Amino acid sequence: MNRLLSAILFFALTFTCQAQSNFNLDFETQPNAADLPTGWFKWGQYTLSADSISHTGLNSGKITSGADGSTFGSIAYRIDAAFRGDSITLDGYMKIRDVSDGHAGLLLRLNGGGTMLGFDNMQDHGITGTHDWKKYSITLPYDDDTEFIFVAGILVGTGEAWFDDFSVSIDGEDLQEKAQIEKPNLSADLDTEFWTGSGITFGNLNNNEIRNLDILGKVWGFLKYYHPAIGRGEYNWDYELFRFLPQYNQTTGTTARNAMLMQWIDDLGPVEKCKTCETTAEDAFLKPDLKWVSESGLGEELEEMLFYIRDNRHQGDHYYIGAMRGSGNPDFKNENAYDNMTFPDDGFRLLSAYRYWNMINYFFPYKHLIDKDWNEVLAEYIPMFLNAQDELEYELAAVQLIGEIHDTHANLWGGNDKMRLWKGMNFPSFKTDFVEGKLIVTDYYNPELQTGLKVGDIITSINSKPVEEIVKEVSKYYPASNNAARLRDIGPDMLRTGDTDMYINVTFLDASGEKHNTSVPVYSRDSLNIYRWYRRDDEKCYKLLDGNIGYITLKSIHNDDIPKIKDEFQDTHGIIIDIRNYPSTFVPFELGSYFISSKTPFAQFTRPNVDNPGEFNMTDGTKIPPDGNRYRGKLVVLVNELSQSQAEYTAMAFRAGDNTTIVGSTTAGADGNVSVIYLPGGLRTMISGIGVYYPDGTETQRVGIVPDVEVRPTIKGIRQGRDEVLEAGI
Repeated sequence: MNRLLSAILFFALTFTCQAQSNFNLDFETQPNAADLPTGWFKWGQYTLSADSISHTGLNSGKITSGADGSTFGSIAYRIDAAFRGDSITLDGYMKIRDVSDGHAGLLLRLNGGGTMLGFDNMQDHGITGTHDWKKYSITLPYDDDTEFIFVAGILVGTGEAWFDDFSVSIDGEDLQEKAQIEKPNLSADLDTEFWTGSGITFGNLNNNEIRNLDILGKVWGFLKYYHPAIGRGEYNWDYELFRFLPQYNQTTGTTARNAMLMQWIDDLGPVEKCKTCETTAEDAFLKPDLKWVSESGLGEELEEMLFYIRDNRHQGDHYYIGAMRGSGNPDFKNENAYDNMTFPDDGFRLLSAYRYWNMINYFFPYKHLIDKDWNEVLAEYIPMFLNAQDELEYELAAVQLIGEIHDTHANLWGGNDKMRLWKGMNFPSFKTDFVEGKLIVTDYYNPELQTGLKVGDIITSINSKPVEEIVKEVSKYYPASNNAARLRDIGPDMLRTGDTDMYINVTFLDASGEKHNTSVPVYSRDSLNIYRWYRRDDEKCYKLLDGNIGYITLKSIHNDDIPKIKDEFQDTHGIIIDIRNYPSTFVPFELGSYFISSKTPFAQFTRPNVDNPGEFNMTDGTKIPPDGNRYRGKLVVLVNELSQSQAEYTAMAFRAGDNTTIVGSTTAGADGNVSVIYLPGGLRTMISGIGVYYPDGTETQRVGIVPDVEVRPTIKGIRQGRDEVLEAGI
């Protein structure tokens, strides 16, 4: 993922902020000389500081790049929003020095409902070089559902940048003067006692202590999503865990433990009878799994208390969980990422395991496809999280837990800086992938940086370690729905290194089968034209192949291409649509309607019932309407392990066509809109948030889009420069 996309995706939503009556947008308020101006926080990797070189006043905010300019830095500020209006404008002054290999600019982002509602970071302006203070401006449409306004200065690449005198206005009215719509001051929002640490420490845990912590995590999560007082935002449930843990850790014996849990629940206040709590629908696709309540030795009285809360659970707007508008996938609200802790203490690491386990337990639509009994997973990972000795071990524990759900959408997408360094930031000049079970050189990122290896050569060992052994060691750190997607992600990383000598020793077999040993130079990521899955380019998305066959690649398609495609390809013998990529435009309906003669179902979904955590219900499904000008020829759709998420959904839509054949190999097996999850330490992950199925109920998750005609690249074909999947499509 490139740095600019990282800047879009990895912006954490949960930071402390000052009282919002006076915004420190001029950088003037600064508590200590060593601190950033009040309210401003660091995002990214570069050095931030307050600086006396200012546009006006005493201070500005300054960003200084790292030596190699390999990432980005941003000085950011959050405004809690309860405004109304049509447009929002950020004005600010910027001064830059020697900015290159990227850009500098202002940044404005709107967030609400757990998703991004608007974004601009002035990337398109391409501001580089050196210049004195200049005023810049960003304007976005304002969404009344905005909950957080983020303003920032950003530097990508190398150089220095100063920022000063920011102002934000909605419909021309400065936010310093614009009245906010009153929001209730919930107790959960006002509780800040444990912001700097939990104060919880654990020693070596015995099996009984792990068992007790396992039970606590499940009770804690159950109460979080079911108890009305917590749903109303009367408690910061993270911090209530830290208040309860010290006494809980001292308890001995099952009876005392259960009594303490009951007292904890009693202290939350009475639970009134619920008049609107419906029982789980008999035809629910997934039903709440609370068998742990009966199997944990909680005793009859505590069991009855929990089941009473289940039957009289919170209904309606919930502080911690909601459903996204439109898609209905879970919206994990008010989950603090605690970015101020790069390596969270024992209590916060335990909270991380608790938070993730319960989110999956109640709101993962594919929980029934997890290989392990999910009820046993928390106890397995509690010691791993608590025994982590540093930030890297914590990140590795988290990515292994994430991998247990077998979802290619689920990985560490943010806050994993130590894991990225551990994998290495240097790469060879060529790309490697697994073909026919072998690690193959498949392309050169930079053809001018040739080595002793050619495209098609088979790498058998790296630094004297067999490839098969390396794959076995690292697989647990590459979450994926299926093995095809896992190897897709491992392949390009196999020669990735942090080694300072900038060389890797490899053993390889050439086209004649002769064995060679050589030393391969590696380069910093930014010095190579690295692409992760496939090259994106600006080539025309469609062309006519020999034999009067139309060819379309979705990686560069735009909406205005579709009428031209329909017009130019109407009389072709057939059309090939290549989705061995990620579509640049959503086309299932606009283009899919070209291939059907009548309104045709192609997918149905399961969505969570947030009023009954753990329940998922199947919808009636989605149909493609015909456009009245059906294509009469054959349609062939090309897929492989690069086809993921929207690409898979699009393949399902085309499969509904009257004369469609899917050619290629199994796709990544991660379908459905994603939901973002934040974990302590600034970790960011995601899950597939809704279930996606064929109209007959056939799974797509983990299985992927199974081709009608299976064709995979061969080593021989790669050496010959052939696209064997496209040839089969033709």
